[in-house]
Amino acid sequence: MAATTVNGFHPSRSLKPGVYAPIPAFFLPDTEDLDIPSLRLHVVRLAKAGVAPLMSGSMGEAIHLNHAERNTVIKEARSALDEAGLADIPIIAGTGAGSTRETKELCREAADAGADFSIVIPPGYFAGVLASNPKALKAFFTEVADESPIPVFIYNYPGASGGIDMDSDLISELAEHPNICGVKLTCGNVGKLTRIAATVADKSFYSRFPRKNPKAPFLVFGGFADFLTPSTFVNAHGAIAGLANVAPYTIVKLWELSVAALTDPAALGEANRLQAIAACGDFTIAKASIAGTKYLLEKLYGYGGLPRKPLPPIQSDAAEQLWAHPHVQGLVQIERVLSGKS
Repeated sequence: MAATTVNGFHPSRSLKPGVYAPIPAFFLPDTEDLDIPSLRLHVVRLAKAGVAPLMSGSMGEAIHLNHAERNTVIKEARSALDEAGLADIPIIAGTGAGSTRETKELCREAADAGADFSIVIPPGYFAGVLASNPKALKAFFTEVADESPIPVFIYNYPGASGGIDMDSDLISELAEHPNICGVKLTCGNVGKLTRIAATVADKSFYSRFPRKNPKAPFLVFGGFADFLTPSTFVNAHGAIAGLANVAPYTIVKLWELSVAALTDPAALGEANRLQAIAACGDFTIAKASIAGTKYLLEKLYGYGGLPRKPLPPIQSDAAEQLWAHPHVQGLVQIERVLSGKS
């Protein structure tokens, strides 16, 4: 992760601007039990490229994991990083659930398992009630953050929360909470991102709203890699992007060029070139969902496997088309160059 000042934040130990990846859950083919060796290998592979892990998120099929399994993937990720000499890499853990009570329980369990931060999605089962009730949503996140032993991210992903799409006013209000440390905007709304980033970039923000953990400021992340460069220019802090599983060196390089371009206009041309490659790859691979990402990991690195049922595997013809797609091949080629494997 970058160790330079980015958009007013001075990184120290834990929460830093940069690139994070929602790590897939890997399963054994015959039993659907967790494939721990593949998980450990993947977490370390990405961390060595400069990508920190988010465990038990949407890509990690958290909805398919029981509490014990969620805790296991956190513990194994922490152990793998520590054994690889990467003890400074933080772990974000998904702790969303259907009720406030269970969400708080998952936050406590994640902290005990070794997570540094939690990320919470609005409960979507009763979205018909909650989507039009910002007071209830604010109360949910406030109560969770009040009682969580680790700082809490807001996860705004309408596609996985029954259509709940929190607006910039509500998220900016929640940013004032001392134990809420950021937002992941998988809604893809750059205007929303701009407004929230402007709020927390104000020089008086932290004096008015100090943090419970001074190493956990409020950071604003896009949920895709396809607008990383423009988001950097409006005071955002990086991305939590599924594409970083497939092309970690590419997305980290894109982030580094985007940051460099803030002070060196000469870097902007290369940043824009790489952003175009990433945006095309992100668009095509995202349409293949979790099964497509796992197929590409299998193709590239020799592990990946299948989603847990009832999610279906990618069909063989669709898999072949995905691999052969110019957007994917363009991304694969630049990743091989940047990783030194061309």
